[in-house]
Amino acid sequence: MSVKKIVGLQERSAVYLVKLGELTLKSGNLKDFEQRLVQNAQLFLEGQQARVQLRAGRMYIEGREEDSGRIEYALRHLVGITGWARATVTAKTIEAITEAGLAEARRAVSLGAKTFKVETRRSDKAFPLSSYEISRRVGEAIYEEGIMAVDVHRPDARISVEVRERTFVYGPEERGLRGLPCGTGGKGLLLLSGGIDSPVAGFRMIRRGMKVDCLYFHSHPYTSPEAQRKVEDLAAILAEYGLGTHLNIVPFTEVQQRIRDTAPHDYATLLLRMCMMEVANMACGITGSKAIITGESLGQVASQTIDNISVTASRARHLVIRPLVGMDKEEIIGVAKEIGTYETSILPYEDCCVLFSPKHPVLRATLEEATAIYDSMGMGPYLEKAFAAREHKRFGWKK
Repeated sequence: MSVKKIVGLQERSAVYLVKLGELTLKSGNLKDFEQRLVQNAQLFLEGQQARVQLRAGRMYIEGREEDSGRIEYALRHLVGITGWARATVTAKTIEAITEAGLAEARRAVSLGAKTFKVETRRSDKAFPLSSYEISRRVGEAIYEEGIMAVDVHRPDARISVEVRERTFVYGPEERGLRGLPCGTGGKGLLLLSGGIDSPVAGFRMIRRGMKVDCLYFHSHPYTSPEAQRKVEDLAAILAEYGLGTHLNIVPFTEVQQRIRDTAPHDYATLLLRMCMMEVANMACGITGSKAIITGESLGQVASQTIDNISVTASRARHLVIRPLVGMDKEEIIGVAKEIGTYETSILPYEDCCVLFSPKHPVLRATLEEATAIYDSMGMGPYLEKAFAAREHKRFGWKK
């Protein structure tokens, strides 16, 4: 599949006009971001007879009508775009533009619209009519046909015209995921649990351009096979946005039993999280990750007070990123529902974090005391054994 100018409009073709996100604010390295966005779109469309063009702040995708569902799937998962719409490509005449505008208006009425507005962007200054004149001509035709009433302030339907190297007419836009193209922000390792928070944290870093791999801790037989499948399903959902991911599953039963048998009970959860950070360091080494991503939100649970977060982070040898740290639960749930992880996250299969958890956990541990307890437990061999026994799984995206 080549990146080239699309010449002509094939019979029964589907054409999509795509608006770029914040990458357009880049200056010296803009081409690198644009190239990665096009490459990511091509990966999503691999195996399809679709062509991708990026030109003057817009991306265009053209494919066969029967591939339109696949193209729309790609656009709903492609990070780095602000919006997109299926468009009609017309001859560069006001008559052809008007006819396409009428068709779009009739389509809007069939979906329940009663009022409309026409908006035009004329990049080709050689076109004889101004943007205002194009909007007026198309709007007059729609109004005179009695299709809809005009409302320039709060219309039910917006009909857009773009006069560029070709002319595009389109109706409602779908919102894009925004952010930066996946792969432009380095690689991070997500501590993925079966809860609501960590998948959202991973998604937010994918949207900042990161390639994300995942690390999960499983404590058989205390945590069920269903709990592991739940996490695998969450990793698969994230892979749909991040163009694939690797999931490392680390058996943590002996580690947790060691904590239960040798540590003060109120420190159990905090010490567990310190152990997880140590294993995350090991995983970063094999995945090439430069940062550890967690789903921590300040004050949400006892292990996420500022004191306890500081203690946990003391075991990390990489940058720790907490994209949810200032979000409340309602905000996090909203994102989880949007990206499709919520229904999986609330399945009633608990992860290892609740295993042997204290009824009254320490809220404000000091680094000195927590480190002294941790060092006295001799966790190194247990962690190395657990990491050596890890299971690896690869998740791709829809092809």
